[in-house]
Amino acid sequence: MTLTITSLPQSDVEALCSLACDIWRQHYPAIIGAAQTEYMLAQRYAPSVLRAELAKGGIWWDVLRERGHMVAFASSFPGEAAREMKLDKLYVRLDRQRRGYGGMLIAHACERAKRLGYDSVVLAVNRHNANAIAAYLKHGFRIRKAVIKDIGGGFIMDDYMMEKGVSCSSAEAEPARA
Repeated sequence: MTLTITSLPQSDVEALCSLACDIWRQHYPAIIGAAQTEYMLAQRYAPSVLRAELAKGGIWWDVLRERGHMVAFASSFPGEAAREMKLDKLYVRLDRQRRGYGGMLIAHACERAKRLGYDSVVLAVNRHNANAIAAYLKHGFRIRKAVIKDIGGGFIMDDYMMEKGVSCSSAEAEPARA
């Protein structure tokens, strides 16, 4: 099977937004409710939002393709604290989960962080997202703290902040990159 991780090209912004909407609508209503799911999708996955992030720079959008088809993605950027990179988004199409694709994207982000001189990768994950928490723990992250953040619209994010040193290796092999 041919797997590649590449940077998100402008021409695939709509496809990534569509993939994100599919994943979120299948997964998050049971955790945060349908209204908050739609609110957060509008905030984070409108094509105009992604295009602005790509134009601004300073954020990496990575796409994992299986036989040329986008099945997973991640984004990361320099974190708030010195020497840490934030893995801000990591999503795998539901029918492609448990194949190591998330681990491949984690390994890719950690490799980038190490190459750029960061000491750790941090992320936020909903405290009720048990499958994602288990996956992150499997890949060497640890829970740093719990955080509740008001995101507007009457909604909050109830998250764990997790971190991983970039000198740690991932349990998954990384695919060839185009």
